[in-house]
Amino acid sequence: MKKIILSVFTVLTFGLVNAQEINYGAKAGLNIATIVGDVEEDLESKVGFHLGGFVEFKISEKFSIQPELLYSQQGTKLEYTESDGFENYTIKATAKYDYLNIPVMAKYYVANGFNLQAGPQIGFLVGAKDKVEVESIALEVDAKDNLNKLDFGLNFGAGYDFTNKIFAEVRYNLGLSELGKDEEGLEGKNSVFQISLGFKF
Repeated sequence: MKKIILSVFTVLTFGLVNAQEINYGAKAGLNIATIVGDVEEDLESKVGFHLGGFVEFKISEKFSIQPELLYSQQGTKLEYTESDGFENYTIKATAKYDYLNIPVMAKYYVANGFNLQAGPQIGFLVGAKDKVEVESIALEVDAKDNLNKLDFGLNFGAGYDFTNKIFAEVRYNLGLSELGKDEEGLEGKNSVFQISLGFKF
C-alpha cells in the first residue's frame, strides 16, 4: 500500500510541476455495479450514482493527469426462490457499499475533444449495508466491520469534450482487492461501470 500511495504522490507532483494548464471541475453520473470473482451466486447489477470533483493538469496538448475525489454507490443484488416444502418464497438481497474513491487518471487526447483514460484508484469504505427481503419482511444490517476498509482498482475509459466546459465520460473500474476481511468473509471484487457528465470551471 505504501508503494501505491508513493507512486500516486509522485505522479501528482510531476503533474503539478510540469503542468502547462490546470483545470478544475465537477462531475456526476450513473453507476452500474456488481461483485465479480469467486462468488457462488449469479449476482445482478445494482444501480447507483457517483459525484465529486477533479483537477486536470495539462502536461502537453495531448496528455494530462487528472486526480479525482468521488463519492460512489456500489454493491450488488441477488434474487432467488426458496421453498419450505409448502410454499415458495422470493428472497431479495442487496449489498449497498458506499466509497470515497480517489482515481488518478492519465488522459491522452487522440483527436479533437476525444480522449482515452487509464489509471489506478484507491477507495475508502464509508458505509456498508446488507438488506434481505422475504415477501413483506425486510432486515437490514451494518456490514462495514466485515469488509476491508481500503479498495484498490484500475480504471479504463474514454471521454469527449463537447465544449471547453462540458464533457462526458464512460469508465470501467476493475477491482483488485478482495472485499472480505478474511477467508470466511465476502468473496469477490468490485466491478463498476460509470457514465458521467462534467463541467470545467
